[in-house]
Amino acid sequence: DDTDYAVAFAVPINTEGLKLYVSSFSGGEHNEFEHPLSSRTKMLESLTVFDDVFVPWDRVFLCGEPRLCGAIALTFVEYHRFTAVSYKLPLLDAFVRSAATIAEMNGVPKAGHIRDKLAALITYAESVRALTEMAALRGRIDPHGIAYPDPLTTNMAKFTFAKGFHEAVALVQECAGGLLVTGPGQEDWDSEEIRPILEKYLRGAVPAEERMRMMNLIADITARDFGGYHAVLAIHAEGSVEAEKMQILRSYDP
Repeated sequence: DDTDYAVAFAVPINTEGLKLYVSSFSGGEHNEFEHPLSSRTKMLESLTVFDDVFVPWDRVFLCGEPRLCGAIALTFVEYHRFTAVSYKLPLLDAFVRSAATIAEMNGVPKAGHIRDKLAALITYAESVRALTEMAALRGRIDPHGIAYPDPLTTNMAKFTFAKGFHEAVALVQECAGGLLVTGPGQEDWDSEEIRPILEKYLRGAVPAEERMRMMNLIADITARDFGGYHAVLAIHAEGSVEAEKMQILRSYDP
């Protein structure tokens, strides 16, 4: 019944009638001290609307052929999820390294509970990395000679990443402490009157500025709007957790 909606095509971004309504999420200017990453890095999301757009036939992949839709959707999904777990690995490495570094700056790197948290973060990051690499090693060549990642381990990697992300965020925040949200902003830090007080009371095993810059890095990736953005991406981007479970069951030969 949905044959008329079985359409796939690609057109340039400046095609007449194509409109992108960009999300306001994380809008505005951010200073470098409080937002070391998000002040220079932003990913845009949009509602994309085709308003009476002309699409040439040579840019149409399928039209009114529902039997081909599944193959096209799944082909896109496996590459997209493999890309997802690949580009997430540096973020997970940043979780491990920043948690270890802030523990040192707080003066508690050898505390038992800190070592437990770091071991859990390492296990999480390296599990996602191992599954991602296995998806590549198990890659196949289709009848057209195109290589694609193994669907089972690709979806296992994405599922493992998504299910463990929020717990990993909590572990990093526990290693850091409440200064993630109670620390001073750039205007106070730049004040000649206030800064000596902040430097006196906020120093740890390192000078206060080093410690606060690391706190702000962790806050940026776990507690502020940039971190919240990634928390939502972990669950919904490149397919939901339920979609990944569906593909794991579909890909496994019992």
